Amino acid sequence: MALDPLSAVSPVDGRYRRAAEPLAAHFSEGALIRYRLRVEGEYFIALCRLPLPELREVDPGRLAALRERLARLSRADEERVKAIEREINHDVKAVEYRLKEIFAELGLDPWREFVHFGLTSQDINNTAFPLALKEAWNEVLAPALAQVVGRLAALARQWREVPMLARTHGQPASPTRVGKEIQVFVERLRGQLRQLREIPFSAKFGGATGNFNAHHVAYPGVDWIAFADRFVNETLGLTRTRVTTQIEPYDNLAAFCDGLRRIHTVLLDLARDFWTYIAFDWFRQKVRPEEVGSSAMPHKVNPIDFENAEGNLGVANALLGHLAAKLPVSRLQRDLTDSTVIRNVGVALAHGLIAYRSLLRGLEKITLHEEALRADLEDHWEVVAEGIQTVLRREGYPRPYEALKELTRTGGRITREAIAAFIETLAVPPRVKEELRRITPHTYTGIVPDFGEEDRA
Repeated sequence: MALDPLSAVSPVDGRYRRAAEPLAAHFSEGALIRYRLRVEGEYFIALCRLPLPELREVDPGRLAALRERLARLSRADEERVKAIEREINHDVKAVEYRLKEIFAELGLDPWREFVHFGLTSQDINNTAFPLALKEAWNEVLAPALAQVVGRLAALARQWREVPMLARTHGQPASPTRVGKEIQVFVERLRGQLRQLREIPFSAKFGGATGNFNAHHVAYPGVDWIAFADRFVNETLGLTRTRVTTQIEPYDNLAAFCDGLRRIHTVLLDLARDFWTYIAFDWFRQKVRPEEVGSSAMPHKVNPIDFENAEGNLGVANALLGHLAAKLPVSRLQRDLTDSTVIRNVGVALAHGLIAYRSLLRGLEKITLHEEALRADLEDHWEVVAEGIQTVLRREGYPRPYEALKELTRTGGRITREAIAAFIETLAVPPRVKEELRRITPHTYTGIVPDFGEEDRA
């Protein structure tokens, strides 16, 4: 059965294929083959730069041709690797054999045994996977998150001065401003993104048990540690973990997963708050006439983008949590459990990407319903009690908290008139009464902070 949106088992490759497709270039089976071939090819080129007598006569033009050939790998190359794998039952060895075939095409056959020279499979896997992750992060995920943060920052600036009723424990509380509440999420996301950027994309490169045994016995005069540092850090642009077992310990990959989970948790918090603001009718959604909100109720415009984001963020975090907990744990030099688990990195990131796209759609649809915001503030004059009793404390008025508590906790609605009448009963100077009259739910919003960093994601 051909894979298409109707036959795919995973919604990542089915219903949500269009949203997740940019990650296929980094985490599909074909992409993994291309990354492995790229690492193997670059490794051979790096060997040719060493003073190894057996490689002295390799024509630099052929090396350039090899790099160019690996830059234009085709579906046929991927299928050939899979055909070899079906025969020998080893995925990395199949990549090695395919590269040797490419060597024959390019006139490099005399040096074919320097393909995968001294390496174990994890020298390829533990460079290919972090390379895929780094490029996926830089090319797909970070830009998508930057769009979300940028949209939030724009809304925060646009609605910076608009007063709104705050709620603590779900109950009316001291008023705030719409822009400030959105800016809370902007700053949380920026902070977590800064932390995530500090985590290196780590790689292992050191032979079967991390000691360069085969390399050293063949060429004891070569500084293989310096070679591996240059190859991983400079050629591949990763960060080499210098002391390892057969595998990279995955601690930094776990940190990346945990950092991304925290970003997702902030986004999940945002999705729920915005869902609630829509339920309060403080935010409204732009309507597309052709869309259906409910199969039964024609009037409905559901906050589906925020709900979709919340669901996918939950799935992403469940997978990221397992990756972070499982990958750093391996029996002795290694077991094979990491091999099957790490293949799901792309699935976790795909659910995250689907959520970012949903959030962005939701944020682009919302408009502010200022009438409802004003009406809610007008309906809750009790929220100025904090301000009034604080001014009265300043003036030395006896038991001001208790006086406001008695006024506002009667169980009935507290109105503008009730507050005005209360102020009139106070034994305070006229200037203080005038000061108290100026405290309204619409003006009692505190200090508007300087948001700053407007264009930074």
